[in-house]
This record gives sequence, structure tokens and C-alpha cells, in this order.
Amino acid sequence: MGKLKYLSHSAWLIETAGHRIAIDPFLEGNPKAPMKPTDVKADFIVVTHAHGDHLGDAIPIAKSSGGTIISNFEIYNYVTNQGANAHPMHIGGSHQFPFGRVKLVPAWHGSSFPDGSYGGTPAGVVLTVEGKNIYHTGDTGLFLDMQLIGEMTPIDIFLVNIGDNFTMGIDDAVKAVELVKPKLTIPMHYQTFDVIDVDPNEFVKKVRDKGFEVKLLDFGQSMDF
Repeated sequence: MGKLKYLSHSAWLIETAGHRIAIDPFLEGNPKAPMKPTDVKADFIVVTHAHGDHLGDAIPIAKSSGGTIISNFEIYNYVTNQGANAHPMHIGGSHQFPFGRVKLVPAWHGSSFPDGSYGGTPAGVVLTVEGKNIYHTGDTGLFLDMQLIGEMTPIDIFLVNIGDNFTMGIDDAVKAVELVKPKLTIPMHYQTFDVIDVDPNEFVKKVRDKGFEVKLLDFGQSMDF
């Protein structure tokens, strides 16, 4: 059995019997974050793209924990040049890690480092951990190939952005649930900033009305899977 903890925005922490995996650990400068970067210990850190609210604190967490950052090749170059351990991947590729399998899938968004330089192709990620498939969309708009992702790897937990403006809004995210057909959906990427201050309860109701299981996690809340 594993544990999934929502750290707000698009940041998550997955705990298994032997490993801790962080995803997009944006904590410093995040007004909703329930933890500080120094509170997070991770063996692996998955980064979906280079924007500051996703790359976040990946480098200091990796350095302090001795962890490995998993991301695209451009982010790999960036973080290793700053002294962090990393493993490079790219869209469509998968790799077996000690905790499970990671596959990078498409995401329609941008990706640049804090200095404005190119951060490679943005991605979503499908993790197979403790026998469960978890699909984290990264930042993305709605796209039809989400259906293909769900067909090829049946999704147990779907972590989907709903905040609008920079990503899918609520209605598009509901359509994404219909395409992916996950066993459980959890919304993310909302209320961190005024421009993405949407009501996740509206999303929850609309997903339930479509006949899908959905769960709302408070910032800092955990669930077993």
C-alpha cells in the first residue's frame, strides 16, 4: 500500500514501503503550501516542466535528500549543471526505477527556466507504483490523446489540473475525466493565485454527475492507495 499527499498546486508526495517520490515540488513562495522544502525528503523528484511553479524546489530537495530528479533532457542538463542528481527522459519514453515505472506523456503547455531559456517539451507523467497507475497531467490544455493514454494504461488515480487561465478549466477537466476513464480523480492546480481561484467543489459535482468517482484533498491531506 502507498500513501499520496497533496502539497497544494501541482505538488504531491508519494510514499511507499521503501521510497518517497515528490512531483512538481513548488513550496517556497507558494502561499498554499503546507510544508517547507526543508520538510520534504525524497528519493526521487519528478518534474513535469521547467516553470518555476513546477520545477520549484526540486534542486534543493534533491541535494538535501540525495535524491534523483526525473524529467526531460533539457531539465536534466539544467539541474545536473547545478549539482543535482538526475535521470533524463522524454515524451513517450518509460523507465523502471526502484519504486516503479515512469512514463512521460504529452502535455499542451510551455516550458522555460527562470532565466527565460528553453526548458524542453512539457509533459504529463504516468507512474506505476505499488501496483497502481497514477496519471499526473502536469500543466495542460485538453487534448483527445488523453483517451489513448487511458486506454494503453488503465488509470487508477487521475491528478488533473482545473484552475483555468494557464491550463484546463473545470469543464475541460471534466471532459478529460471522460476521456481517461480513471477509477478515481483528484483535482489540482487551483487557488494558489487569484487568476486560478476556482471552486474545486464545482468540479467534484460535475464529475460525479458524469458517473465517475472523485475525491477532493485539502492542502496537506493524505490518502492511502
